[in-house]
Amino acid sequence: MKGQQIIQAIESEYLKSDLPKLYVGDTVRVGVVIQEGGKERIQPYEGTIIAMRNGGINETITVRRIFQGVGVERVFLLHSPRVSYINVVRRGKARRAKLYYLRDRVGKATRLKQRFDRPIAKAGK
Repeated sequence: MKGQQIIQAIESEYLKSDLPKLYVGDTVRVGVVIQEGGKERIQPYEGTIIAMRNGGINETITVRRIFQGVGVERVFLLHSPRVSYINVVRRGKARRAKLYYLRDRVGKATRLKQRFDRPIAKAGK
């Protein structure tokens, strides 16, 4: 187990500590660092978390949104330097770990009930 302790020690330097508590079903606004030419800017991407994977440095969330009538999903590595901030816009009530069934739904059918028992936390920005 000595090797795992070394890996954890190295990874712990890169873990972000200011991330809010995220749950599947939450609507989040993720600030993504975009490079255009020589300039960098932060572009917000807002959508619903439909999946969470892995843990530690490899933790990812899949965020889905509808853009011009087309469903768009992006996978974000939470501890990546490309992710500037993550803000929880609203808490959604989900009874399962993966919300892939939302891919088949359109319009108002994609809405989730809102949860009020979990606080909305803002991180970064």
